[in-house]
Amino acid sequence: MRLIITSILTMLFVATSVNAQNLSLKKTNRLFKDQAYKEAIENYENLKQTEQVLKNLGDSYYFTGDMAKAAFTYSKIEDNYGAIEDYDRIYRYAQSLLALEDYDKADRYLLYYHGKDWNTKEYIKELKKITPHNFNVATVNNQGTNSDFGMTFLNANQVVFASSRNLDRPVYAWNGLPYLDLYKATIDEYGTLGNIEPFSEVNTNLHESNAVFTNNGTVMYFNRNNENRVKIDDSRVSNMKIYKAELIESKWTNVEALSFNNDMYSVQHPAISKDGKTLYFSSDMPGGFGGFDLYKVAINEDGTYGTPQNLGKEINTPHLDQFPYMSDINTLYYATNGKQGVGGLDIHRSDLVNGEFTTPINLGTTINSSRDDFAYIVNEKTDKVFFSSNRSGIDKLYQSVREDNILTKYAVSGVVQDSISGKLLPGSLVSLLDEREILIDDMIVGKDASYFFKLDPNKKYTIRGTRKLYIPQNVQFSTDKNGSISHDIMLTMLSYQDAEETIKPDRKGDVQVELDQIFFDFDKAVIKPEAAKTLDKLVTIMKKYPAMYIEVSSHTDARGTSEYNLELSNKRAASTMEYLVSRGVERRRLRSIGYGEMQPLNNCVSEGMCSEDEYRINRRCEFKIVK
Repeated sequence: MRLIITSILTMLFVATSVNAQNLSLKKTNRLFKDQAYKEAIENYENLKQTEQVLKNLGDSYYFTGDMAKAAFTYSKIEDNYGAIEDYDRIYRYAQSLLALEDYDKADRYLLYYHGKDWNTKEYIKELKKITPHNFNVATVNNQGTNSDFGMTFLNANQVVFASSRNLDRPVYAWNGLPYLDLYKATIDEYGTLGNIEPFSEVNTNLHESNAVFTNNGTVMYFNRNNENRVKIDDSRVSNMKIYKAELIESKWTNVEALSFNNDMYSVQHPAISKDGKTLYFSSDMPGGFGGFDLYKVAINEDGTYGTPQNLGKEINTPHLDQFPYMSDINTLYYATNGKQGVGGLDIHRSDLVNGEFTTPINLGTTINSSRDDFAYIVNEKTDKVFFSSNRSGIDKLYQSVREDNILTKYAVSGVVQDSISGKLLPGSLVSLLDEREILIDDMIVGKDASYFFKLDPNKKYTIRGTRKLYIPQNVQFSTDKNGSISHDIMLTMLSYQDAEETIKPDRKGDVQVELDQIFFDFDKAVIKPEAAKTLDKLVTIMKKYPAMYIEVSSHTDARGTSEYNLELSNKRAASTMEYLVSRGVERRRLRSIGYGEMQPLNNCVSEGMCSEDEYRINRRCEFKIVK
């Protein structure tokens, strides 16, 4: 009886435990759907590690910035349940590996995700030569901080930023930190913040962040989340909106949401053009490229707004494109994790030229870390920079004075032209070689016949121009202490025709080495002594120009069958080529071909109509320059 009772109690305990597990899982999944990731993590860590639990747990770590635990959890999915098949999760796994600087493994997943080669180490190496500035980054001196980001200039001596330092505020379920407020502070020449106080005119019980001010300081735009959550894809979401405030009699008032906000998607991260006529922002509104895209909208004279316009595929990606900032010289700075980078959000720049944005440039590893780097602002005159990053594990404010990247100055450029006429030579091949003459890079020049290559310091190089029917030109130079940083090298190429009197175009327009004709005895393919003397002149020319390639062609007269004459001409061409090889010309620079009786120099096109001397004219070899 005791055994039966014990068994029943055990069964009841197991049933109760399973039921509790199911209830807890259901509750935790709801927390996950509602983006309450901090609490979801605490629950998932204590639940049975099924495949779905691990997926949600890994994503929760990822969204709260714990990349080490995210990568470890994603790896457990593969170890226990096989390859991750969800593309979005594959991308998150790759990003978490980049954050840990496990580039080789991250690249394997990025290769699978993008379907093309992805070499982060090589990209980082290349960035050192193309990013325009270097940065010496330090944290902003900032007392009482908990988590701060998104600094902006209020005036010459004051800045505004977002912070979760107010511990009396409600806790944000996403990351477990207090809700964000805007703060203002003075800033000295060393980047130290002082007199920090809440921006009380606009702060509410909701999130406020990412403030930006017009040049005259009388209009302010900022983020605030929607007070009410809406249901989107079975999740309750509080989307972000952009608000406007006006400075009237030293007080910020007339706070109102912009007309193109929408409860069903976020509109956030405002940035204003210098003239105050264009507002830039980030949004996941329908019709974009995916994730968050950057948009612009006209600010009309009457205070209304135009229709938001997507900045296009040059700027935007299927992932996160956020935190725009327009500098005083119309340069757009923004953060993205959708382009090749070094991990997380990377800061990029793009110049606005004739109304179009140029291809974005990653600002490089002296400012971008393997984590999120964003909310970049700069004084273009003083080169003083502020930005935000979670490289330490939480969002912090950072500062730097940028300096020109000297490596971007190491370059060689020029044009290719004919040395006699000065005519540009588009279509020429220009090659950059190292000191061992190993090819580094090459290009076919376009209509302007110009070329450009980036260089490394302390190296010796050769720039080489090649073109059909021209003598290749080599120019050696260096970027060591005895050389220059920037080189402008004109490649002036001499054609074979201008170099040698014996090189001329033939009746068909081909360029040939014009020699005394070499003749063959009737029905023979043997090089005669007189022919050898003539061929020795060709040997001399080919040794003088080692890049010259020749087609040796042989022709017969019209006597005999066409099949026999074709075979005979092939033998004569081969015999001629073998003589040239025997005199030291590399075989690879020669090719032989027989044309038989198909290309006579006179009208002796059939047997019995011409004299022996007339037929002999057609028994010849020709030497066409093919390279």
